[in-house]
Amino acid sequence: MLPDSYSGRYNSQNYALAMLAAGETIVWACLFYVFPALLLRWESAFSWSKIQLTGAITLALFISAICSPLFGRLIDRGVGPVMMTLGALTGGVCVFLMSYTSALWHLYVLWAIIGACLAACLYEPCFALLTRAFGKEAKRRIIIVTLVAGFASTISFPAAHHLANHWGWPVVTQVFGLTVIFIGAPLLYFGATAVEQYGVLFGQQTHVSAPNRGVAKNHTKAYLGQPVFRYLAIAFAMLALVHGATLHHLLHILGDRGLPLGSSVLVASLIGPMQVFGRLVITALQNKLGHMKIACGCFMFIGSAMVFLYLARFGLSFAILFAVVFGGGYGVVSIIRPVIARDLLGDEDFGAKSGLLAFFYLIGSASSPYIGSLVWAAGGYNLLMILLFCSAVTGLALMYLAMRGSRELERRST
Repeated sequence: MLPDSYSGRYNSQNYALAMLAAGETIVWACLFYVFPALLLRWESAFSWSKIQLTGAITLALFISAICSPLFGRLIDRGVGPVMMTLGALTGGVCVFLMSYTSALWHLYVLWAIIGACLAACLYEPCFALLTRAFGKEAKRRIIIVTLVAGFASTISFPAAHHLANHWGWPVVTQVFGLTVIFIGAPLLYFGATAVEQYGVLFGQQTHVSAPNRGVAKNHTKAYLGQPVFRYLAIAFAMLALVHGATLHHLLHILGDRGLPLGSSVLVASLIGPMQVFGRLVITALQNKLGHMKIACGCFMFIGSAMVFLYLARFGLSFAILFAVVFGGGYGVVSIIRPVIARDLLGDEDFGAKSGLLAFFYLIGSASSPYIGSLVWAAGGYNLLMILLFCSAVTGLALMYLAMRGSRELERRST
């Protein structure tokens, strides 16, 4: 039998992870996916164009990108639980207030605030908190959180669709906002607090030693000076561009392919379970494949998904294939990004590194809805599919360069 102290520690970790996973599911479903889930409704309810509307989420994600490095350093200083909780609470209030939107500038102000909230409470701070507390053992915890939170889109799209059909889109934002405020934020607080306390009590946290504090202050210049970091950051930014443009325009794209709204919502809701399925498969095969092959496979799957989405005009079966490949490929990204970052860049000051990587990733994600709208206006969604496919291929090439550069650095050090 396990000693009482070990058993208690193990159970407390499980409770903490369960709360974090449930909290992440709620904030992803209600803060992030609410925009693509309601974009068609807003176009119908207001006179605003698609470019004007996607400008709001673009602004939010740019602000999220700017805030991520700062919030990463706050996690290194031990205030992650409070930061994540306040981010969720504030985001929930903004989503609730969205139901009273009557002017475009209202929407932009609310999404600007939500942007900072996303940087404070989504995967990036959660994974940095877990890595800070558990060090090399964080990977398993990250996988557990993503397996649960992968169902966020499966909850968000159908829930928004049915609520809007029966009571209108303002009720959707009210329900989503209250869910974050009264359920999501408390779950994040108690889960993140327990994880942080574990790191303090059992000495797993990565601290900056006194001689290296000056380096930590200049981490941005130091990391940007490394080719491996630049290749890695831009590669994942390209992947974020593909994912963001596809996700935020998905209902429009599927409608353009000739699918009715009900079928489009079904396809969108399949992405979440496929993300979870992809994570389970990779978890089972990771010892055989290795992190590097898995990372390259993500880019290949995402690129292939763009081909299936392009072919969705020939029937629902191609759209379902898209959801399977896209969800499976991108589901692994959330696991492999922090793992690859740690493998190639090391775990010292991981919160700061993770935050800076997130900046580039979120720049790609932030620009994606607006770029998608501009490309659509210039040449339609067929042109957008071609551009996104080329972006996935470019990201794959950069990932290969990052891995090769890391191996060369290892050979030189030995």
